[in-house]
Amino acid sequence: MAAAKHLADRGIDFEWFEIGTSIGGNWRYDNDNGRSAAYASLHIDTSKDRFAFADLPMPKGWPAYLHHTQVLEYLERFADVFDLNDRVTTRHQVLHVEPDGEAWSVTVRDLEDGSERTSSFRAVVVANGHHWSANTPDTDPAFNGDVLHAQQYRTPEPFIGRDVVVVGVGNTGVDIASELTWHASSVTLSARSGAHVLPRYVLGRPLDTWSTRQSSKLPLSVQRAAYRALLLAARGRQQTYGFPEPDGPLLSQHPTVSQDILQLVKDGQVKVTTAISRASGDEVVFTDGTTVPCDTIIYATGYRISFPFLDDDLVPVDDNHIALYRRVVPPDLPGLYFVGLIQPVGALPPLAEQQARWVAQLIDGASLPTVAAMKAECERYRQHVAAQYEERPRHTIQVDYWPYLDEMRALCDQNDQLSAPADASSGA
Repeated sequence: MAAAKHLADRGIDFEWFEIGTSIGGNWRYDNDNGRSAAYASLHIDTSKDRFAFADLPMPKGWPAYLHHTQVLEYLERFADVFDLNDRVTTRHQVLHVEPDGEAWSVTVRDLEDGSERTSSFRAVVVANGHHWSANTPDTDPAFNGDVLHAQQYRTPEPFIGRDVVVVGVGNTGVDIASELTWHASSVTLSARSGAHVLPRYVLGRPLDTWSTRQSSKLPLSVQRAAYRALLLAARGRQQTYGFPEPDGPLLSQHPTVSQDILQLVKDGQVKVTTAISRASGDEVVFTDGTTVPCDTIIYATGYRISFPFLDDDLVPVDDNHIALYRRVVPPDLPGLYFVGLIQPVGALPPLAEQQARWVAQLIDGASLPTVAAMKAECERYRQHVAAQYEERPRHTIQVDYWPYLDEMRALCDQNDQLSAPADASSGA
């Protein structure tokens, strides 16, 4: 949506394909595109004003943390305000994208009548998201219970009276575990390692409002010390609740935001244990030797970055690693761009908005550095991520909200200045 809006702003002609019948992506509950992971109780884990696009403020009367229905309503309002609904071709699946000389060949299937067509474009913007191709570990076939990925979870009612093991302590895993305590017979949360659990509110303010442009410029050690002090004030030490902390310090992994899980663990309503060693029959055994009865395993184990319409050797993805200049441009593939393929500590839409603005500028003639310079930047970014974050697939596309927002905004502002018409009074 951000890409379509900025292309339209510059008068760039484009075709926009969506596999479902409507816009909204992950935020459309039970989206008929078959890819949405939204569950009925889902709320965003960033505050509404940080989530908003720059050109469309959030309604003042809405709560700080929006329900998924409100997020969808906001996106639909964005499409209405900027006349995007007539620009999207729905129920069309992109089957294949490949370079064709200086252009790109794109094959699309009409899902209504099954017909296919191939067209040539001078550029392609990939905005297919990275929370749709479920990463589901193999489960021993000797296990008698049900196995599903969190992407399939919708409501807690099917799990009434069941013994459930939820694997993963990210936001989705702890959300599902917390909700199931009211319905399941038992809930066990399996964690390969601990997680830093942050509350939604700290001293009455939404958590992310404590992060500012100014604070993001402080040394990482100072930022970590400040967050530790805030968390001590807000909820004390995490270990006192019985929830394990990871070995790495704060800001070395994507945080888990939950207002409930620590108290539920302390009250004994959720048991936290280690990784699964094996599952067989009607029980699960963990690496610490403990065993629990289990008839349902829910894997909240994240997603794989996937582009089924691109050949693997064209845009290689190595354990979720993908080399993109400024997280947008593959250096060796002129005319191909990626929008939204980032995992921020903070909200995604404002960052995707600046990415889309930059992509529109590039398509409209703004220049890029040399291929060598772009590859060097990709390597610097990879080294930065490796130095700050734990080595996990979810961190390969991690960005720091304020630095990345300012980096992209400055780049766009510079391009706008370079392309602005000269002042006639200057004689240019």
